[in-house]
Order: sequence, then C-alpha cells, then structure tokens
Amino acid sequence: MAPMIYTLYGFAIFFFVFWCGMWILHCIAIFYGKYRLHKKVKPLLPDEPCPGVTILKPLMGVDPHLVSNLETFFTMNYPMYEILFCIEDENDPALDVVKTLVERYPKVSTDVFVGGSTVGVNPKINNMNKAYESASYDLILISDSGIRMKEDTLLDMVNHMSDRTGLVHQMPFTCDRNGFAATLEKIYFGTAQSRIYLAADFVGVNCHTGMSALMRRPVLEEQGGLKTGWKTAISSQPALQNSGVCDVSSFQARLNRWAKLRIAMLPLVIVFEPLTECMVIGAAAAWASSILFLWEPVAFYLIHILVWFLCDWILLSIVQNGTLPFNKFDFIVGWLFRECTGPYLFLLAVLSPTIKWRNRVYRLAWGGRAQEIKPRIKC
Repeated sequence: MAPMIYTLYGFAIFFFVFWCGMWILHCIAIFYGKYRLHKKVKPLLPDEPCPGVTILKPLMGVDPHLVSNLETFFTMNYPMYEILFCIEDENDPALDVVKTLVERYPKVSTDVFVGGSTVGVNPKINNMNKAYESASYDLILISDSGIRMKEDTLLDMVNHMSDRTGLVHQMPFTCDRNGFAATLEKIYFGTAQSRIYLAADFVGVNCHTGMSALMRRPVLEEQGGLKTGWKTAISSQPALQNSGVCDVSSFQARLNRWAKLRIAMLPLVIVFEPLTECMVIGAAAAWASSILFLWEPVAFYLIHILVWFLCDWILLSIVQNGTLPFNKFDFIVGWLFRECTGPYLFLLAVLSPTIKWRNRVYRLAWGGRAQEIKPRIKC
C-alpha cells in the first residue's frame, strides 16, 4: 500500500508543479510580449549605411491573396534589396503573377528561378536552392508566399540583426480577416502559439518557424554556425499570415502537420505537450490539488479555466496591438473551440506519422527524418 501512496503523491506533485510552471509561462509571455513587440522602428538616417537583403520567395500555385501579399514586398521602405522568386514548375500560374508585378514595379530588383535542385527531402529548400546560390547580399530573408509585409517590417528585422545575431525571425500571427476560421487562427497564434514562442525567446531557446526569417549567409554556410556562439532574435513585428484558403479544416490540418513534426523531432513532446493545454493541465492540477491540499477540484478547475481565459485575452491584445476584428463573444466561442479540440488534434498526430503537404506525402521517423512516399504508378 505504501508504494502506491508514494506513487500517487508523486504524480500529484508532478502535475501541480507543471501547472505552476505553465502560469510562469503565462506571466513571461505577457510581460515579455509587452516589452518586446511592436516597438517603434528606428528610421534610417540619410547617410547611414544599410546592408542589402536578398528575399527568397518560394511559390507554388495561386491563391486569392497571392497578388496582394507579393505586392507588399515591392512597396517596402528599404533602400537596397532584391526579390528572388522560386518556382518549381514552369507551368505554374504563379509565374504569370510574378511577371505582372515585375512589370508594375520595374525599379525593384527581381529575378525568377524556375525549376529547383534536389539537395534534400524538403521541397521548399529544393525550390529555393538555385536562387540562394545566386543571392547578391549576405542577408537572406526567407519568406513564405502567404506573408504580408508592412512598409517598415524589413527595416525592423534588419535593426534587430546585431553583430552577434545570426537569425532574426518573426513570431507567427495573422492578418485581420472575417469569419470563424479567421477568428480561430488569430486566437491560436495570439495565445497558445505566442505564449510558447515568447517564453522560448525570453530564455534564449531557438524556436523560429521559418515562415519569415532573416539570416546571415555566412552563418548558413558555416558548418554548425548557429551552434557556435551565434544568437537568434525575434523581430518586434509579428509575421502577418494571409493565406488564400481560410477554413477550419485547413487550419486544423496545419496544426496536425506541425504536431507531427514536433513529435518526430522531439519525442518527449508526446508526454509534455498535452499538459500545456488548458483543459488537460487544469484537470490534472485539479486532481492533484484535491490529493495534496484537499481543495474542491471542480471549483479549482473552473477558476483555472477562467483565469487562463483572461490571460489569453490580455496576451492576444498585446500581440494584436490594436482593436481586435471580433467581439468578446466571438473570442469566447473561438477560444473554447480551440482549447477543446487541441488535445484531440494532437492525438490524431500521434496516431498517424504521415504528412500531406501540397501534392506530396511524407512519412516521418524519429529524429525528424522524413521520406517522401511516391505514388504507385498504375499500369
């Protein structure tokens, strides 16, 4: 009987300590987000030297927002940059979109690279490799097709590139759009995602997603460059995602795909990530508090959910830095939906290691290794 009691108390202590740790993350994200995000961008002085930037834009297909997204890269207030468009297939309709914008903005330095080169499994890297090898500048910005830029975003990122910084990344966020799916996206990226992202940056953990990242080319070409003293930094402006497809199923498919990648690269995620979810850790902590302190578990659980909800509202308001495009009732519905479906999506990711991305399918193995599954050719 004694070993069982010790085990019971051991689990209770673990859950309660983990729960306390999550509240520390909440506090770090809120205060660090208030300090770090949306700083006033320092303007360029007339005679101040400015490093050139090569922007790599991998494209595949056309969505309703592609033209407006790409156009924001032609209108940035930055004196010296080039845009290298990377298109894998010469029949891709994105090529016509690029040609139209190049004709509309002839003063912006651009080039188009059609056809990738196989340097690994990742199709995005293969698509960009030729353009990367032709880059004119030592600062490389890799930016996905669904990203919008403000006029001063590139300047803000360059300003954060100190002498010892090898990579400046934008925290994922979304543009203001209408509809429940758009509300759900903004809630997720402004709460669950930003909480972990900001806390990781605060303690110096590299957590960038790669959708919008400015890097030093010499660091990329230096073997183990990011592991030999180079630092990473988060830009003060979040990345404004504006994908053409905005529906609940597509958004959940993205979350499911990212969870599969995390599980493959960090197997311990299977144990700890579910405990970062409000409903899961709240239930575990409510049970633990009833064992350790004889507290009422139902009251504990309800208070936990309420305070977590309020903290997420505060954090989202900080990340948004302005009026939210939905009211408080929409936030309640979207927040509850996200928090209740999060554990279920993670469970689906654990049960299926395959990833569908664009028109390709990959099988993931431990350590983050991926193998493309070729479709069978029917005779």
